[in-house]
Parts: sequence; structure tokens; C-alpha cells
Amino acid sequence: MIRITTPCRIHMTLIDMNGEIGRVDGGAGLTLSSPNIEITAEEAEEVSIEGLQDFADRMEKAAKTLLPEGKGIRVNVEEVYPAHVGFGSGTQSSLAVAAAVNELYGLGKSVRELALTVKRGGTSGIGVTAFEKGGFIVDGGHKFKDKGGFMPSAASRVPPGPVLFREDFPEWDILLAIPNEKGMHDQEEIDTFKKFCPLPIEEVREISHVVLMQMMPAVIEGDIESFGAAINHVQTVGFNKRESLIWPDFVKNIASFLRSQCYGAGVSSFGPVVYALVDNKEEGRRLQTEVQKMLDETVGGVTMMTRAKNSGAEITRT
Repeated sequence: MIRITTPCRIHMTLIDMNGEIGRVDGGAGLTLSSPNIEITAEEAEEVSIEGLQDFADRMEKAAKTLLPEGKGIRVNVEEVYPAHVGFGSGTQSSLAVAAAVNELYGLGKSVRELALTVKRGGTSGIGVTAFEKGGFIVDGGHKFKDKGGFMPSAASRVPPGPVLFREDFPEWDILLAIPNEKGMHDQEEIDTFKKFCPLPIEEVREISHVVLMQMMPAVIEGDIESFGAAINHVQTVGFNKRESLIWPDFVKNIASFLRSQCYGAGVSSFGPVVYALVDNKEEGRRLQTEVQKMLDETVGGVTMMTRAKNSGAEITRT
């Protein structure tokens, strides 16, 4: 039997949604140690997904895409986190089952090969690299001629972009607010890309400057103040700026409150998950209490403290 525990990821910014110099997408993101998706899997005659059913259809599809002819798999889903909130559940749930098939039947495929087979990573390569290696990640997007347009990963068929930078992230506490709401997905997500892209090249240059000369050095030097400032900056420019126009008020209010109290705070991907950097546990507990109250008074949800995960999914035989 195989046990697989995936991380999740927060997506901090897309880089180039203009395409003028021939590439699109690219992004920066961070692997988190929790929450997780955890499954066990064993060989079987047919495909069955047991336990929690949140991603059953996606997992079944991923398994059938990879299974050798005449083979099956029994998957028991023991732990999940919400879909369509900004954690990258589509990539992690698909790769978890793909990796289980790969291990059980000795297919010998790399994580990137698995991602291409199950059609993940077509816009952001952050989730695929989070599964593979963890840490803080910057990817280089795709050639525009290969991708052919501006679209989310679920609607794209290109492989994950090349990883330009991957570094262990400092042991800073990260406060998460996870509302009982869903972010944009499916056709609504596709329509948003069509509505806003291409973005002005000046904003692409601004994001690139912040990522290259502020985010990346801050990770290497352990500079929480500079990293937090970079997070705050990229909320106000590029695709994040356009997303912020359609965030519900409770997301705007939580993000604004945390930016006023922390080194930096942002919304992951299309949201509604809000994340913030904290370097004092007592202060983190105070803020967690305050944000939980904000959730309780609006849409409900949970808060939690976590940290980065500097390694990929855990795969063990039991």
C-alpha cells in the first residue's frame, strides 16, 4: 500500500499577462506544510475512490489516464482541503493519485511527466513544483505561440513552465484565513482572463522588478520586512489588481486588516484564501482571533497558523 501526503500552495502573483516578448504566465508562489491532501492506495482490479469524496471525479479521471490496461487502483481519501479557494487542490489531488499509480505499477514517470499526462500546470507551474520539491518557487511561464492565448491551467494543454528559482523558505509563521466561500473557477475563471488580458507591459515590468529584486533576495537573506513589502506591492498591480476588483467585501476587509497589522498579506490565486506573514507567535494568535471573528461575522470559515514546506509530497509504503 502507498500513502501520499501532498502539501498545498499559495500563488502570490502571475508575472507576464501581456506576452509582448513572446512568453506568458510565469509566477511566484509558496508551498505550505498544511493543510494537506492525504490518500492511501493499493492495486485493485477496478478503479474506486473511497473515503472523502470531494475530489473523487478528478482522482478517478487521473487514475484512468495513467493505469496500464487491465489494471485498477483502490484509493482511500483520508484528508482534504477545500477546492476553488486558492490552495491548488486540482493539481495536488490529481498528482496524488497519479503518483500512486506511478509507484504501484512502476511506471517510472517524473512529476512533470505525470502533470502533463493529467493536464495540470498549464498556466502556473507552482503547484507541480510544490508537489515535487516544495519551497518558494518562481516559474518562467510558456511561449505564447505554444499556449496560444491567456487562460487558466484548467483550460490549457501546455506542460508546466520551467522553474527559474526554487529556494527553501524561512521559518516564518503564516496566518491563513479560509472563508466558507469559493473563488472563481471553470468558465468564470476563463472569462476573467479574457476580460483583462493582455495587461499593460509597464505593469509586467513592475511585477518582474519586484519579484527579481525584492522577493527572491528577501527569501535568500531571510528578510521578512522586504518580503512582506513585496507581497503587498504585487497585490496592487497586474492580474492581482484586476482580481481585487471582483473580490467580495469580506476578502477585501480581511486582506486590508492583515496588511495593516503584518509585514505583508495577500490573496492566493483567485481566492478567497488570505495569507499573512507573522514572526511573533503571540501576535499571530491575536491576529488569528481577530480574523476568526471577522469570518464568523460574515461568511464563516476557519483560520490556522502554518509554515512553509521545503520538500515535496511525502510518498511512503506501508
